[in-house]
Amino acid sequence: MQAALKRNTVVLSGGKIELDAPELPEGATVEVIVMLSEKDTPQTLPRRSVLEIIAALGGHRLFASAEDVDRHLQRERDSWE
Repeated sequence: MQAALKRNTVVLSGGKIELDAPELPEGATVEVIVMLSEKDTPQTLPRRSVLEIIAALGGHRLFASAEDVDRHLQRERDSWE
């Protein structure tokens, strides 16, 4: 007997699938793995780093650089005295 069988089928109403494999012995325990075909899987977006995503937001950042943050914090500290 084969260690694996490959079948193509269509998902039926209610998310059900039906497989025919007459070569499998009745009562045998089998493992079923379901994978969507590549043509039906959604295309994933190219992976981007967090910094790229933040940079793409534009206009939503209070400070343009770490130096700007340091200057702002120093002004705040100075105002406490």
